[in-house]
Amino acid sequence: MEEVKTRRRSNIASDHHLIVAKMNLNLKKYWTTGQTALQMFNTTLLRHTDKLNHFKVTHNNRFQALQDLLKEEESMIDDNWKGIKEALTSVCQEVWFWFWNGSLCKRQ
Repeated sequence: MEEVKTRRRSNIASDHHLIVAKMNLNLKKYWTTGQTALQMFNTTLLRHTDKLNHFKVTHNNRFQALQDLLKEEESMIDDNWKGIKEALTSVCQEVWFWFWNGSLCKRQ
């Protein structure tokens, strides 16, 4: 608490006083939810045609398999999103360079 004041008002009974307090609340700067950190992918490698073609082929194969799976069974939107996210992340890790903890790692 930074500041506390008591005030008498006409509408408050004589044995009660209005208390006004000024508080300072510091929130945590970085909240963690227990999930892993985001991965940042280096998209400048898509300028190379061989890497771009390899990415397109791998991407289309993964998403075709995912679409076939989603057509067969009825699932929730959350499950669909998790499948799409996992497919895209796995393709990116397989084809691209990615940044992890400030260092550049190479995956092929």
